[in-house]
Amino acid sequence: MEERLLALLRLALRYNASDIHFMMRHHDVSIELRIEGLCYKVKGKTEDFRLIRYLQYLANLDVGNLLAPQTGQFEMEVDGILLSLRFAVINRLDYTNGVLRIMNSQLKVDAGSLSDINEQNLYFQSLLHRNCGLILFSGPTGSGKTTTLYTLLKSVRSRKIYTIEDPIEVYHDNMIQLAVNETIGFDYSAGVKQILRHDPDIIMIGEIRDEKAAKIAVIAANTGHLVLSSIHTSRASGCISRMIELGVSEDHLYENLLCLSNQRMMFDRMNGRKKVLYEIMDRREIEYYRLNRKNSEGFLDIERQIETGIRNGIFEAAQT
Repeated sequence: MEERLLALLRLALRYNASDIHFMMRHHDVSIELRIEGLCYKVKGKTEDFRLIRYLQYLANLDVGNLLAPQTGQFEMEVDGILLSLRFAVINRLDYTNGVLRIMNSQLKVDAGSLSDINEQNLYFQSLLHRNCGLILFSGPTGSGKTTTLYTLLKSVRSRKIYTIEDPIEVYHDNMIQLAVNETIGFDYSAGVKQILRHDPDIIMIGEIRDEKAAKIAVIAANTGHLVLSSIHTSRASGCISRMIELGVSEDHLYENLLCLSNQRMMFDRMNGRKKVLYEIMDRREIEYYRLNRKNSEGFLDIERQIETGIRNGIFEAAQT
């Protein structure tokens, strides 16, 4: 099974696949690679049904608990590349579905190359020197929010960085990373409260999904810490309304917001690669939005960038 898994991972790396999907009905298994948002079937082998159990073992899942959806992580070296892998599985009476997410911990992305616009890169890096405040990264699933967060944090030196994530996607030596564990009541709120006792400089909250996470992010920023997190919205300004919907005090939110970013993944036809477009609202634009109560355009509005690029034949959607 190890050799079979290595072969699939080599294939995934060769075609830059983000996920490997497994569907097992009785002893019939189908395997697909997700490449650029589309799924492509892989020629199967008779023993592939054993792969799902093998992956459950590697991810340290409870193979005796077949009814509960489970997620686990492990690392594996493939031809000298250390991969961080996450395996999620759902079992039902008539089928088992598993997804292996490939999160390469050695992606060669640095803070100076997140955007093709150097002014944006310099602005992001300048934020990391701030002592306190809240920075929110938004965008649809697959737009690279987590990559942006990790890339920026990797560039930080001589500061204590703590993260609380669900789950930890990529491990880094220069961060102290905690994982959410709902079964023991260790959620984002409990994690941040614990982190605050360890004198952090920077706190990263993996994703703001609920009222507790939203409120604790603002509280941490208000107590003199730099807080970074991600949230699902379609525009940079949408982060504000979403946080207010989650019960955050509007006054406290505006007092602590440093930056709002929304990003999209696009395919650049000019050089044949994916690129990320950023819409950024800095402190000045956030204050303008607050005073005018209108849809403030961020520096390089995201929709305008996409429309112009598609109209000029530069971009096409990069599904991920």
